[in-house]
Amino acid sequence: MTEPRRLSLILAVAVLAFAAIGIGPYVLDTYSVNVLTRSLLYAAVALTVDLLWGYLGILTFGQSVFFAAGAYAAGLVFTHLDFSETNALLALGLGIGGALLTASIVGWLAFWHGASALYASVITLVLPIVATQLLYSGGTFTGSSSGLSGFTSFDLSTEAWFWLAGGFLVAVTTLAYIFVQSDAGRLLVAVRENEQRCKYLGLNTSRLKIVVYLACSVIGAIAGYIYACYAMVVAPELAGFVFGTELVIWTALGGRGTLLGPVFGALIVDYESAQLSGDYPFVWQLIIGTVFVLVIVAFPRGLLPVLFDIPRKLIGLVRKRPAELPASVTLSTLDAAETQGPEPGEGPALAVAGVAKHFGSLTVLEGIDFSAHAGELVSLVGPNGAGKTTLMRCIADGAERSGGTIIVNGHDIGHRPPEACVALGVGRKFQMANVFDTLTVAQCLQIARVRHQRPSLWRRASDLPLPEAAMHVLATTGLDRQLSTPAHLLSHGMKQALELSMVLALEPRVLLLDEPTAGLTKTERMQIGDILIELTKKQGLCILLVEHDLDFVREISSRVIVLHQGRIVLDGSVEEVVQSELVKQVYAGSGHAGIAHQAAATQEVPA
Repeated sequence: MTEPRRLSLILAVAVLAFAAIGIGPYVLDTYSVNVLTRSLLYAAVALTVDLLWGYLGILTFGQSVFFAAGAYAAGLVFTHLDFSETNALLALGLGIGGALLTASIVGWLAFWHGASALYASVITLVLPIVATQLLYSGGTFTGSSSGLSGFTSFDLSTEAWFWLAGGFLVAVTTLAYIFVQSDAGRLLVAVRENEQRCKYLGLNTSRLKIVVYLACSVIGAIAGYIYACYAMVVAPELAGFVFGTELVIWTALGGRGTLLGPVFGALIVDYESAQLSGDYPFVWQLIIGTVFVLVIVAFPRGLLPVLFDIPRKLIGLVRKRPAELPASVTLSTLDAAETQGPEPGEGPALAVAGVAKHFGSLTVLEGIDFSAHAGELVSLVGPNGAGKTTLMRCIADGAERSGGTIIVNGHDIGHRPPEACVALGVGRKFQMANVFDTLTVAQCLQIARVRHQRPSLWRRASDLPLPEAAMHVLATTGLDRQLSTPAHLLSHGMKQALELSMVLALEPRVLLLDEPTAGLTKTERMQIGDILIELTKKQGLCILLVEHDLDFVREISSRVIVLHQGRIVLDGSVEEVVQSELVKQVYAGSGHAGIAHQAAATQEVPA
């Protein structure tokens, strides 16, 4: 589907939804219109839960607080300052401002560098409890446990409030759907799937989470403001833990990661709850709870994905081979003048001085000193436990090392996080293929280029320009013919090549490779070796390679560094290292008798 056609389809559905809202009051009874006006506003807040939980991977229980911020802003202003158009605007501004301030504080506490998703959930779990206690302690100003009621508001009919609430929900849902389907929205899925990889692609994931959290807080505050103006009553329960948890339940019932699922989940459950509370006042919560448990047990993904799957299976639209889908992205090679990588710095591309790493009393690295220049491929070898991967982490993340200095491309990385090290010219490939499993090959590459090409908030790009090095890997391995294939369907070797292409798309100056040939066939190893030689000779990259296969190391390396027990025991040419008695002793003493024999048997070093 072309981009204009996709957007036209979304807008057409939105127009139908607006039409349904328009005729709603004429086909529903007054009681239903009253209840659904509230449900429509609740659904808008449930949508923000889905954006955070379903797309970004943050389970949040605190969205009720932002709803209450907008509601209480209206209630307080209209109660203590009376109602006027000026005061109405003041209340809206205070509600949004209060929500943004609260979200900023929570975001700073919950999404700092290194914080886990569980930590963020705990913070949002505490938020409604704190907010409720503040409202209780406000005395006559906030109405304490009784809340505020009887204040004057806009003089609108019941139908007008229904149209306002429904129009707000449709508008927010449409904009949210356009966003999550865009290139920028795909970043949310990437962070949810593999936040570590995102950071090592130069993305500031903490900032992204905070921005989305702030946007969701504004939506919640506006919904709360409309609710207070309509109901003319606010209570501490609006900020409470129970309401915050209900939003999560509605999202899970409808189907998280679908947007429409939580919207319909909120509408149906809240409306039916109002009906049941009147017909069965003592057991209605038990009925709702039982239905929730049954749905979650039977349909863990929620109801909407199941409803969508049924017609697809009936008409045979399920594709068993997504790789055969036509690619929606066209690759192109960037001209040298269009590249945006960091300029070459003064001196060596990588300089490591006195680097140490300690875990308590355990010393993993000590006194590591070496340098590497552009166009040089330095292999880092040594037995398991020598500290090779730890050294890689220290170079790619300034917070990892315990001491020493690391200069990349002429800049001291200091204690910068991985995304800042990427900006200096570091690109890291992990030992195990580290990609985004649910995204296609093309989408993974697009994520890798986000640092250089800002993604659109509303559309999908049809062209993906990549640097020559990344294009070379794609063409050599055949990945350029599998752009529509989801990453989890690729072979191990293809995943390794995809991750290498993603790292090269960053246009790094220093490339860190941790056992890139692990688990590959001989043919695949030869392919990777040829690519690495090409990258150093023609692209001028400085490559630091961790590898156990001495045959592979001997064929492609400019220089070899041997690590043993956290120290450099030898730094020299390939011939010097392979023929060294010390290397034979190191490997033999570590149980690598085969490698030691391989080194001993080597008499010639290929040119």
